[in-house]
Amino acid sequence: MRTPIGAFIFVAVMLLLDTYVFQAVKAVCQNSSPKTKAIVYAIYWSISAIAVIGFLIFVLTDHTFMPRKVRTYLFATILGLFFAKLIAFVFILFDDLRRLIQWIASKVFYLNTEGEAVVGEGITRSVFLSWLGLAAGGGLFGSLLYGFSNKYKYQVKKIKLSFDNLPAGFKGLKILHISDIHSGSFTNKKAVEHGVQEILDQQADIILFTGDLVNDRATEMEEYMDVFNRLKAPLGVYSVFGNHDYGDYVSWPINGVSREQNLENLKKVHADLGWRLLMNEHVPIERNGDTIALLGIENWSAKARFPKHGRMDLAYPGAEKYPFKILMSHDPSHWDAQVKPNYPDIDLTLSGHTHGMQFGIEIPGFKWSPVQYVYKQWAGLYEDVKQKLYVNRGFGFIGYPGRVGILAEITVIELV
Repeated sequence: MRTPIGAFIFVAVMLLLDTYVFQAVKAVCQNSSPKTKAIVYAIYWSISAIAVIGFLIFVLTDHTFMPRKVRTYLFATILGLFFAKLIAFVFILFDDLRRLIQWIASKVFYLNTEGEAVVGEGITRSVFLSWLGLAAGGGLFGSLLYGFSNKYKYQVKKIKLSFDNLPAGFKGLKILHISDIHSGSFTNKKAVEHGVQEILDQQADIILFTGDLVNDRATEMEEYMDVFNRLKAPLGVYSVFGNHDYGDYVSWPINGVSREQNLENLKKVHADLGWRLLMNEHVPIERNGDTIALLGIENWSAKARFPKHGRMDLAYPGAEKYPFKILMSHDPSHWDAQVKPNYPDIDLTLSGHTHGMQFGIEIPGFKWSPVQYVYKQWAGLYEDVKQKLYVNRGFGFIGYPGRVGILAEITVIELV
């Protein structure tokens, strides 16, 4: 059992947030009967207590204390409640600041501010904002619960990319791009098998996987080896490492296995799957008498909290002789930070990593996710002069066991 001080600080924040949001609950119930108020208040504080107790169970017990699926959904639900109340908090805080400013103005300018402005059918502005805050928070929580059902809903995105320098032998090449499998998060093998079958149904010429096969441990793939070893393509299956593949987010050793041994075990997993893992290197790809270069590097991120194991200085030399180059690099921040300024002849870069945050809005002509405030390139196609970057939204999921608006992605890129 462990007792991290951060957990208790978070619990204190939860309780303070619960107390503050409760003011909005009281405001919307002010005209209700005493019995109704008692029921609503009891439900509110019961849910809050369950959330706090659930969080403490999650952080103070070992991962073997309860089934992985239960732990995952428990944690996701607690966080969902927290963010929902945080949204409500913003509306309530806005109303409190409004009233504070109004009160200060009344004292400074001797204004008469008695009474509350009325909105709509006799509802005061404060009650209106309380309703609005609770509705917004409830809407967020409801959407997160709904998102649980979307995590295995795979969407196939097909795009055609044109390059002036593409050798004739590669015109019409069909690339299947997937990323961020995160096998340690899966709990439904049949659903994953369906996703793999969708990949095979595309009949691609080559399959490229851009990292994060596992969450932390190579053993997470044991149950899914017979699923992903079905991935085959005429020109082969190639892969690279992502930030999670290094096991940096857990404490080692685990069951006598060190971090270094885990990494070696994961390399063997790629080999046993029949995938060619590229470790800061390039390989020639031949088709119809022409040859291009496929480069693959280990994780390289421009964000300080993620590792820089990638070595373009090792992967690139020798590739300059090929007329067309594709780079597999897990983190899209690599494109702006190093690829564009230092390697302008890399024609197409394929990345993943962001998952589109598994939450956002995507409709024709409009795309938004909170992750865009951290990553400039976070989902889909980006172009700069002759260079192109495609960021896959991820095949799997991690943390939150669901997707809202940003679905799991299987990308089919045809070169024309």
